[in-house]
Amino acid sequence: MRVKVMIMKEYKTITRIAGPLVFVEKTEPIAYGDLVRIRLPSGDTKQGQVLDTSDDIVVVQVFEGTSGIDRNSAVKFLGESIKLSVSKDILGRILSGAGKPIDGGPEIMPEKKLDIMGAAINPYSRASPSEFIQTGVSTIDATNTLVRGQKLPIFSGSGLPHNEIALQIARQAKVAGEESNFVVVFAAMGITNEEAQYFIKDFEETGALERSVVFLNLADDPAVERLVTPRLALTAAEYLAYEKDMHVLVILTDMTNYCESLREIGAAREEVPGRRGYPGYMYTDLATLYERAGMINGKKGSVTQLPILTMIGDDITHPIPDLTGYITEGQITLSRELHRKNIYPPVDILPSLSRLMNLGIGKGKTRDDHKNISDQMYAFYAEGRDLRGLVAIVGEDALSGRDKRLLKFAEMFEKSFVQQGKRDDRSIQQTLDIGWGLLGSIPKQELTRISPELREKYYKSSG
Repeated sequence: MRVKVMIMKEYKTITRIAGPLVFVEKTEPIAYGDLVRIRLPSGDTKQGQVLDTSDDIVVVQVFEGTSGIDRNSAVKFLGESIKLSVSKDILGRILSGAGKPIDGGPEIMPEKKLDIMGAAINPYSRASPSEFIQTGVSTIDATNTLVRGQKLPIFSGSGLPHNEIALQIARQAKVAGEESNFVVVFAAMGITNEEAQYFIKDFEETGALERSVVFLNLADDPAVERLVTPRLALTAAEYLAYEKDMHVLVILTDMTNYCESLREIGAAREEVPGRRGYPGYMYTDLATLYERAGMINGKKGSVTQLPILTMIGDDITHPIPDLTGYITEGQITLSRELHRKNIYPPVDILPSLSRLMNLGIGKGKTRDDHKNISDQMYAFYAEGRDLRGLVAIVGEDALSGRDKRLLKFAEMFEKSFVQQGKRDDRSIQQTLDIGWGLLGSIPKQELTRISPELREKYYKSSG
């Protein structure tokens, strides 16, 4: 029996090097995404991936940076794409942004190797999200509920405690009655060494690492690797969800660093820039990540996404949050004003929204009063916030009795409902009970967004 051996050629036809990119001419037909090995004149080798291919030239992005590469370097196309080695042993492991173990443990013995590019779920095969995920954070659980299979980003700003919130959710997130089958895939992109040590320490000390897979891409790692990290994380999540029947929460932080790398690569390729210098295809690129969340008919597992991004200049119209908002199902917005008041977590419920919330709450899922109490607290808090501006002009003495109650409600809402400790894991019942405690300061007849039956059942006056 003859075995056909494929001999891969080496090409010494590098014509140009720009940033992390190498341009190679006169090759045979090469597939997009193929892995590349570059042999330097010194004998060292570097890994890369085909970023663009045409009849005339192939563009290769180099993972370890292009220093030492010159026209005498030899390029070999390996004929395969990037794959992640997966098995159940990836749980409890800390990996680099390139998928290599960095926790001192052994190499992962693969059950199989999966292509990291994945694919968006066929809309016909998607199951409708309908099950509540409890994060233990009142402002998320009560008013911006996360539903299994949803993609719900957190919009933050520079200096706000999004990393702490991400870790708190990673520790506390659970599906009622199915804790043992719930895992977290945590991917950090472009973080400092200090932040990486903080993440590792928190995961190890709290025991959250046992049910987690952690990918860490550092700020001094190549920009190209930053584009790979979220795809590795989502591949691991899909394996655990659809082959091991687990419910996976994927936390991606910080998507702004990912998009900056996308812009850096685009500039090196001399592409025509889009808004604010970002590539015109950034919407499509982000969609290839976000659309990998969901549930599939006939599969027991699910992938839920919680991407975190810092809004540059706190500008929600910036291309990154703007495009993310179009693709995802709502957003949780952090407030600099609440942060200045030392309120943690500084979640501002007014611009926040979970579009799938109504599918995952109510009798048999959370509690029968969930929707009503969420709507009522939102309405009162919004009015109370508006009244603060009026008080600054006319003074509190000019307000009516109802206005004074709502002004007080807004203050107490921030101090009792929004404010909670970093280790404070509230059940949905505790959260809703805190809400009723706040509403007790308002006369029962003013609770116009709550049905008479629920008012009779839960209302207790504290006035």
